[in-house]
Amino acid sequence: MGPKNSLTVSADRAAITRAAQVWTIARSIREYFHTSDNMVRTISGSRLVSQADLVLIVPLKLEITVVLPYTYSEPRSRLGRSGRSINVQLMKSLPMSKGGYLPPEGKQPAVPVVILGAGPAGLSAAYELSNHDVESVVLEQDAVVGGLARSVEYKGYLFDIGGHRFFTRVPLIEKMWREVLGDDLLTRPRLSRIYYRSRFFRYPLDATDALAGLGPLEALRCMASFARARFSPRWPERSFEDWVSNRFGSRLFEMFFRTYTEKVWGMPCDQIRPEWAAQRIRGLSLSSLLRHSLAGRGNGRKAIRTLVEEFHYPRRGPGMMWTRVRELAETRGARVLLSKPVERVFWRKGAVLAVQAGGESIRGESFISSLPIRNLIRSLEPAAPAYLRRATEDFHYRDFLTVALIVRGKNLFPDNWIYIHDPKFKVGRIQNFNNWSPDMTPDPETTCLGLEYFCFENDGLWNLSDAELLALAASELTELGLVKKDDVVDGAVVRVPKAYPIYDEHYQRGLAAMRRFMEEDAPNLQLVGRNGMHRYNNQDHSMLTGILAARNAMGARYDLWSVNVDADYLEERSPAEPDAWHWQLAQTQPITPRAISTSGSS
Repeated sequence: MGPKNSLTVSADRAAITRAAQVWTIARSIREYFHTSDNMVRTISGSRLVSQADLVLIVPLKLEITVVLPYTYSEPRSRLGRSGRSINVQLMKSLPMSKGGYLPPEGKQPAVPVVILGAGPAGLSAAYELSNHDVESVVLEQDAVVGGLARSVEYKGYLFDIGGHRFFTRVPLIEKMWREVLGDDLLTRPRLSRIYYRSRFFRYPLDATDALAGLGPLEALRCMASFARARFSPRWPERSFEDWVSNRFGSRLFEMFFRTYTEKVWGMPCDQIRPEWAAQRIRGLSLSSLLRHSLAGRGNGRKAIRTLVEEFHYPRRGPGMMWTRVRELAETRGARVLLSKPVERVFWRKGAVLAVQAGGESIRGESFISSLPIRNLIRSLEPAAPAYLRRATEDFHYRDFLTVALIVRGKNLFPDNWIYIHDPKFKVGRIQNFNNWSPDMTPDPETTCLGLEYFCFENDGLWNLSDAELLALAASELTELGLVKKDDVVDGAVVRVPKAYPIYDEHYQRGLAAMRRFMEEDAPNLQLVGRNGMHRYNNQDHSMLTGILAARNAMGARYDLWSVNVDADYLEERSPAEPDAWHWQLAQTQPITPRAISTSGSS
């Protein structure tokens, strides 16, 4: 029995043995009961932790750090008279931010599915669950839904975080788009070009257009460079630069491949593995482009992979899709909570138990996360196992800026977007949102252009002020000859951290550690989406992983990691096979470059 004015809570040996994690009792009691001046001493062979007039006696001879289950006890102010014993277990009070705590079992019913992130993956999961009357709660850190596929509104003008074509070969995804958007899903023609040396070139590349645009002398030099590559190729092909130079010649590589690739990924082309080129632009070479140009179109030949001449797009941008998905899911019982950044993910061996987001804690039975894996690991409470904490250093990202400029005039240029390959400009790509949908602009006499800059968080470009970025964008747009400087009337800047997961030499090790944790310690946790799975994918792949994760939460057994975007076995499958949607999906996904290992491993 504890001393006078104490609360004694019993815990048997079996309960302690079954518990998930190790906690310091003194710290737990101090934080949960908001007291101080803790002390630790031994009484009758048991470990006693005293918090002023609050005492916990564990009937085992343990050190100060002990194992306890998730349980509950009322705060000290409501304990009653001294010496009272309560036949409940003590709640394992976690160190957490002010105002947050793990809701006690029995005091708050567990939500069937808790979803972290309201991007395409998370909202697709909530939508699928709502179709089957399964309750879910979606937690989103931003004030709007959509994640990277949201639409940003500035003074009535709408723009994307990068252009988001709605194109898929998976019937399930197209069906959902049509269900949600109906007649607001437009069919738009595609036109995109490359800007290089004050000239525009068709994209996908057309050999005769490219050679004609370069002029006869430069075209001759390019053909000579290609001939040298054919008769004296670089071997072995150790890099992206080697692979492309062997198929296009070094001069065309420098013009149409090097600059843009290095802008996007922030790494030299001679340090990117050649497999990426083989997947990203397979089937393309100067020879194949020449044959394609000479043969003409419409002769029934197999289309080159990158060629998609039209696509679907919501009338008011991709955010329209995800706003409606939220509304539909909420009418069927889902809750989507905005401005709720995930702060803690509570777990014990065998399960994730609850999440704290924006100071609110929610218990759940199943959890679906689209958070960046690095963020997810760091939010685990108690701290992740050592091998998983080390894995946080295995995940790296390329970040992104969009500078939206409002410009006087209409029909400025016919493209949906333009790639800027000229190295003298920092901008990588320019979107003309009027050509995506006329409803993106409230005034038909003006145009909204989005200039995209690729960077790393906290580098020189990222840290420029909004005013400096607006001035840079206006200056580059003017120098490109696309607008007159005086016609730029307004603008806005959006910074997007972790826009592109990087496939370096360590990320697979990090994924293996995360998958091990889920299999051994948290089987009720699933990862979905681009950052959730650290996969550079398109919107349809993210949606599909969310839908399949929702079905798993309802009892199915889909392997989300087999919904692959670039594995060879998927690339080689025939569409005639029963699971042809896997093959079809793989054909439409972007491929992320992998860095050449610096450790000597392949």
